[in-house]
Amino acid sequence: MTALRSTDVSKVFEDGFTALSDINLSVEPGEFVTLLGPSGCGKTTLLKIFAGFYAPTTGRIELNGNDVTNAPPEKRDTAMCFQSYALFPHLSVAENIEFGPKQNRIDRTSRTGRVNELLRQVDLEQHRDKLPNKLSGGQQQRVALARALAIRPSVVLFDEPLSNLDAKLREQVRREIRGLQREFGFTAIYVTHDQAEALAMSDRVVVMRGGRVDQIGAPEEVYERPETAFVADFIGSANLLPFRRVDDHSVETALGRLTVADQPDSSARFLCWRPEDAEFGVTQGENLITANLSERAYQGSYTELHIPLPDAPDQRLHLPGVAAGIGDRITFRLSPERIRFVRGELE
Repeated sequence: MTALRSTDVSKVFEDGFTALSDINLSVEPGEFVTLLGPSGCGKTTLLKIFAGFYAPTTGRIELNGNDVTNAPPEKRDTAMCFQSYALFPHLSVAENIEFGPKQNRIDRTSRTGRVNELLRQVDLEQHRDKLPNKLSGGQQQRVALARALAIRPSVVLFDEPLSNLDAKLREQVRREIRGLQREFGFTAIYVTHDQAEALAMSDRVVVMRGGRVDQIGAPEEVYERPETAFVADFIGSANLLPFRRVDDHSVETALGRLTVADQPDSSARFLCWRPEDAEFGVTQGENLITANLSERAYQGSYTELHIPLPDAPDQRLHLPGVAAGIGDRITFRLSPERIRFVRGELE
């Protein structure tokens, strides 16, 4: 049975703004699915429709096979982890976690056992009697997660829960969330605009733009085989070039004529390759490109190099330990297998 399903869901607000259009998504039990996209793309609106905070204008929402389109939040088998944590400031850590089971009239013995177990699992046993304002941001986020899990929902909804944390803590907490999700086996719907979070945490990524879904797939799929120019450019870095098909095996671009492994279909608008796809130290073979560098930026694990092109976007190369400088002339190779074709427009 599907854990969560949306069918032809749209949302039009009273001012006439269309936030969502024709959203179709099926999530399997125990799956971790991330809604990824820029601000204003509709991902949080969709999450709130799943939670019952918004009613869809059209369409249907199912949880565990039951139609909950018009059901209020308290009648849905879901829990929400908010960006702001939304902890009760006057309640201790243990009391915050106990709140949901208490509202659901779980007996005291069961509540106590559940709270103690969750405190252990989120490593907050020593903080059980503290108020939220005595905790760090990461600790507060773990309390919020434990509070959500205390009612034992089948689906947990995360609304950008790590956006208030610094980079190092964000990486730590996202590992903890993923670990707890695997341990408990709940279904997770996670909203973020952070591509690294989406790629690191998800079983599948739903890339959204302008209230619609651009692509759904495993992290490797949306990164390695983007279907649109938007997905290619939004997830990681991508070089996008207009092209003209020459024959079944080659295209003409601002980089010159390139041999390709896949033939572009009629909907393809751009040739796409990733900055890390460039191969250095190659002196012969197909798709050798020689160009002058216009920019250089050291990024720690790699150096980003820019190649200017007339009437086309700068092309970027990501290479480890490259000593080339601005104005240097370099040669690299693009493997035909690493060249993709995507549809859509540049933003």
